[in-house]
Amino acid sequence: MVGPSGVVREVVARPGGRGRLEEHDGGEGAPEPAREEIVPRLERRRDGQLWAVRGEQARAVRVRPLFPWSEGEGHVSLRDAAGEEFALVRPPGSLDARSLDVLREAMVEASFVLEVTAVLDVEEEVEIRTWEVETRQGRRAFQTHLDDWPREVPGGGLLIRDVAGDLYHVADPSALDSRSQGLLWAFVD
Repeated sequence: MVGPSGVVREVVARPGGRGRLEEHDGGEGAPEPAREEIVPRLERRRDGQLWAVRGEQARAVRVRPLFPWSEGEGHVSLRDAAGEEFALVRPPGSLDARSLDVLREAMVEASFVLEVTAVLDVEEEVEIRTWEVETRQGRRAFQTHLDDWPREVPGGGLLIRDVAGDLYHVADPSALDSRSQGLLWAFVD
């Protein structure tokens, strides 16, 4: 429908029977009409990679849990090798049973978290902070951006995400030795 000022108004249907009103002038740069979201089908192929299939397109993807992090069934971004989002799964329960099983398996692989038992050293360099820690899995060194800080997580503890996306969890910072606490608290608000 075209309004009195020449503005095009249209109700765009959304999955689940809901709609939204979009307004534009109808000319160049007008938004494309919303298309119904295609729920991806997920599969593990012979190459061992997770593949997402949407209509005629298929890509090898990695899962990236979005929010809420504390819940295992939140929104999940499926990203290709270039880091571009290929599909967004919201919530995972919208997938078919086989895809949901494949997603849950991939989520377990993606959410491998190293449990920090001691902070041995933290050094700041140009744009990077290098951590040396002891974990239940052994000694590790990793890097974070200077503007990435350990953050508190629901259920307690601190979470540190390194530049590669790996997660390091300090379950109870007060249980660390005094040197570790001193090094860690310098980076916690």
